[in-house]
Amino acid sequence: MENRDESKEIRNTPFQIKLPLFIALALMVGVLIGATTFSPSTSNPQDTAKGYLKFRDILTYIDRDYVDTVDIEELADYGIQKMLEKLDPHTAYIPADELALARSYLEGDFEGIGIEFNIFKDTIYVITPLSGGPSEAAGMLAGDKIIKVDGETVAGININNEGVFKRLRGPKGTQVKLTVLRPGTPKPLHFTIERSKIPTSSVDAGYMIDNKTGYIKVSRFSANTYQEFKQALTALRKKGMQQLLLDLRGNPGGYMDPAIQMADEFIAGNKLLVYTDGKGDKYDSETHARLKGDFEKGPLVVLLDEGSASASEIVAGALQDNDRGLIVGRRSFGKGLVQMPIPLNDGSELRLTISRYYTPSGRSIQKPYSGDAEEYEMDMLHRLESGEYFHPDSSLFVDSLKYRTAGGRAVYGGGGIMPDVFVARDTTALSEYLSQLYNKNIIREYTLNYYRNNRKVLDKMPLDKFRRSFQVTDRMLQEVVKMATAAEVEYNEQQFRRSKELLRNNLKAFIARSAYGNEGFFQVLHASDEEFQQALKYFNRAQRLAQGNI
Repeated sequence: MENRDESKEIRNTPFQIKLPLFIALALMVGVLIGATTFSPSTSNPQDTAKGYLKFRDILTYIDRDYVDTVDIEELADYGIQKMLEKLDPHTAYIPADELALARSYLEGDFEGIGIEFNIFKDTIYVITPLSGGPSEAAGMLAGDKIIKVDGETVAGININNEGVFKRLRGPKGTQVKLTVLRPGTPKPLHFTIERSKIPTSSVDAGYMIDNKTGYIKVSRFSANTYQEFKQALTALRKKGMQQLLLDLRGNPGGYMDPAIQMADEFIAGNKLLVYTDGKGDKYDSETHARLKGDFEKGPLVVLLDEGSASASEIVAGALQDNDRGLIVGRRSFGKGLVQMPIPLNDGSELRLTISRYYTPSGRSIQKPYSGDAEEYEMDMLHRLESGEYFHPDSSLFVDSLKYRTAGGRAVYGGGGIMPDVFVARDTTALSEYLSQLYNKNIIREYTLNYYRNNRKVLDKMPLDKFRRSFQVTDRMLQEVVKMATAAEVEYNEQQFRRSKELLRNNLKAFIARSAYGNEGFFQVLHASDEEFQQALKYFNRAQRLAQGNI
């Protein structure tokens, strides 16, 4: 029944009093943070005002008259998120309680207790205490199970990664009390650990493949990525590196500046690296090489795949369009929109798309977006279903999408960076059974146990000897199968045989990670990495490109 008694006194709730400010912050935040930082468009002020008033009125009526009690702030957050989906897939609103976690991924370090962890069987397992961190100093070991944090039980409560971060991370100097179960120790152990600044790495590995070929794996572009990359590159040059394999597979991007600095290490002179184009010319820019890099000559191969996005694509596009590096792999993700972070007064943040990235040849990196967020998110599945992971998509090699590099080579747009050399995804050894071993964390749990039980031997064994002589035996494989069966993973003989050698390699790689860190992990893993092995075959072609033989 409608209430039409207009003479009835209407009193404002505290929410209603603050509502105009709340919505003004959401829709016209630039006014509050300064016109020099962000000035709202004056192209259509009347429609902007109408939209603001409509949103305000609807929230006011819901707060005052809706039959049930509603969390209006949560409802407003939802409305904002849905509104932004109509713009593009990367403009985003991040609530205050999620912002710290979102930022920590890109910051060069964070404050916490310093462990790498995983969640097995609803229990937090310590993969390894980070070197030099407070957990290592306190005596925590790989394989420890964290069952309580500050007296709160964290085992068996369906905890997720975010829940772990919230409990273990915190300001430097604060303390956290942990209750830990350690295999072989009958009673729980109690640790009081003082949080401190924990460095995080975005360069996962840097090593010499042979006496002239270097390898660097970059997992994201965070605040310290360029410094880490420069350090790895310098170390490899001192070891005699003459050619480099740069692995950007699965790198989702991050900050733009480290990507530009990385590209500049390879490109001589003042050549164009990337440019942006936005509304008007306020956010238009051109970025050129400006420094003398450490590897401006010599064969360079870049590994790329569908998981490489944003800053990764800036690096790959700059190298490809300047004929400096040979791109090997598959079409990259296609994230070429520039976001500006705009802080709101409640601690939340609007990340607003202000321009598009273009490679030096003029290709827009961004893949098409129809306004359907769900369809956009399904792009990877569509690529799989269309067979693009196994052969190049012919629809992307058309004259309307053709561009020319500085040396006249044909390259193609269409969203993402198209490789110079296509390498199909290798699925020959994959199976549902192997996937279940990963999903149930069987592989990681088994290898942690193995390392803990054989630590004295492994810690004395040099990595080179481990790579040459260590064997994952059939008995070890059967122990994995037994553990999987106990975890209700149904054994499939045919699938096991199909994945057997890959499983053998992966077990050895994870044991190497426990014993030698990421460098050992990747060196072992690459022995069964078909994309890696294929990339090594194209250094002769990369050599011709480096010599200007287009």
